[in-house]
Amino acid sequence: MPLTAPPPVTVVIDRHDDAIHTHTALAAHHPPSGRITLHPGPGTTSETGLAHDLLAALEKPPLLPGRFPGGRQPAWEAATAWITALPVTRLTVLRAHRLTARRAMRLLQLRTLTGIHLTLVCHRPHLPAALHQALQAADHTLTTDLQTARRHYYGATAPIPQPADEPARPANRWLTLPALDRLVSYDSLRPCDAPCTPPPIVWRHRPPPTPLTPYAAQHVAHRLHEVTAHPRLAATVAAALITGASLQQLATARPRDYDDAAATLALHDRARYTDGCAAYPVPPWAGVFLRAAACFARLVSGQDQELFAAPGNRALLLRVAETARLRPPQPPAARRQGPASRVEWDWLERQEAHRYEAMLAVRARPSRR
Repeated sequence: MPLTAPPPVTVVIDRHDDAIHTHTALAAHHPPSGRITLHPGPGTTSETGLAHDLLAALEKPPLLPGRFPGGRQPAWEAATAWITALPVTRLTVLRAHRLTARRAMRLLQLRTLTGIHLTLVCHRPHLPAALHQALQAADHTLTTDLQTARRHYYGATAPIPQPADEPARPANRWLTLPALDRLVSYDSLRPCDAPCTPPPIVWRHRPPPTPLTPYAAQHVAHRLHEVTAHPRLAATVAAALITGASLQQLATARPRDYDDAAATLALHDRARYTDGCAAYPVPPWAGVFLRAAACFARLVSGQDQELFAAPGNRALLLRVAETARLRPPQPPAARRQGPASRVEWDWLERQEAHRYEAMLAVRARPSRR
């Protein structure tokens, strides 16, 4: 969250609703460069609808899966978390003259929470009453000049041609990731009751997950960003990939357990089912998701305090991973228990259970003496 006051709101008065104003603002839209242009959908007047438009502008599915207390989707909290984590530094809102006072106040609250540079484009000669009312308590400036407006859309630097993106892998190609082997493991883990400062992880009882190559990390991050707007679900998959932990152990983490400055994530294991309470290193590609999850958890702290998805949301979590075409290694075709199209998440667990049963059977055999 920002520690300093956000920059003044810029209000652009497009007196004659010239197309050049709209085209210029839309051309500035480039999330990788930290610039978002929001073109609210016509006919929507709800605050949640505006939040969904904002999530779509962030190139995310606008709906958050799952059930929420009171039936209210935390769409604004999710949008705030992603803007904080990515980070997005500039938000331009077209058709601002259509904003209700409540929707305008939501945008001003977003600016306060994130420190974003907010530009509102009114395609009318004068400010409407609702927007005028909302801006009374906000530091703001007005301009009618297109070039001045353009500088606000783009920031201090002039737009430069963006490098061509690396050719993407086919969208339907699975990424098989051994670090997901234990995601559905049924560990019996609980968070620590008192604040706990675990030491760095020492891998005694299991091998560390193989770090993703830069190429694989780029594709994993891209897919997670595309398939869900829910910070907790996306961060849970990312955390599983860097820790190799089960969903039960990931559920022991609280917002305080992610240290953004040190780039570490603490997971808890008081009973030492695995390697005890330990801090895991967080690579930059995963840090974005953990920052979003930590921000989201703090914003919805009235509901719960988990950093990641709760075990009860396992089905939603696996659906996100499968939609992103991420899976653990799969059994050979001859050993599958279901159709080839179904991901078997518990294959490793079954293998270990079979080996354990076989070991017990050998020990139980009577001696031939």
